[in-house]
Amino acid sequence: MQPKSANDRNNVYPPVRLVISDIDGTIVTHDKVLTQASIDAVKKLREAGILFTLISSRPPRGMKMLIDALSVTEPLAAFNGGMLVQPDLSVIQQKLVPRDATAKVIKIVEDCGLSPWIFTEWDWFVRDAKDPHVEREERTVNFLATVTSTFDPVLDRAGKIVGVSDDHDAVIRCEQRVQTECGDSIAASRSQPYYLDITHLEANKGNAVLEVSKLLNIPTEQIATIGDMPADVYMFKKSGISIAMGNATPDVKQAATFVTDSNENDGFAKAMERFVLSRLAARS
Repeated sequence: MQPKSANDRNNVYPPVRLVISDIDGTIVTHDKVLTQASIDAVKKLREAGILFTLISSRPPRGMKMLIDALSVTEPLAAFNGGMLVQPDLSVIQQKLVPRDATAKVIKIVEDCGLSPWIFTEWDWFVRDAKDPHVEREERTVNFLATVTSTFDPVLDRAGKIVGVSDDHDAVIRCEQRVQTECGDSIAASRSQPYYLDITHLEANKGNAVLEVSKLLNIPTEQIATIGDMPADVYMFKKSGISIAMGNATPDVKQAATFVTDSNENDGFAKAMERFVLSRLAARS
């Protein structure tokens, strides 16, 4: 866990008033476990007067168990910022994928050999319950997928489309094709090596940071963000301090102010202690 420059060592950043965390690969382990160290770290933030919330590619329902476990009271962002919700999951605002783009994206995803999923405000639709990662995702988000032979009835309700494959190179190729052919109407990025997330063009974690900043009246320079995937770089660019997980790729680490330990070794809790709480104490 090293600062990346002399400026980082010299503590030149404004005090943090809000921490925004990614979920998967960041505050939970590979097995989607929220450790006691992470729970305790969020409690320490709150005791220090620092607010805390979550921004994730997950649907709102898939964040509920973490909202409860971490006693989150601030607005949260689901679908990479495509939907802002209160802790009770009531919608503050949402940006849905345009219907025409949804149909086009699904065709590209299938042409690339990926399995398509559609998440709406409340439900999740798949072609086959035996498709890759469906069972794992059901455990992760804590609700069951709805199997459907056609997505037509929900094409105008898509908060997020996901292309899924264990062929990681195919996911990358699909990402490039979706961005090339549909980039004027959607945003596409990988939330995991096997997941390609497609959302509304303005639904990215950077814009979500700006919206949460407005809602809470906290300047972005007093916000710290932490994550592990390319989608998290968008929020790194909009926050005063950014922290990459030790399990992040080199390009994500390069984009961050600091790098912490991995999510398998309580990197989130360590980051809060070293890069947020200790800096606050040093100013006291």
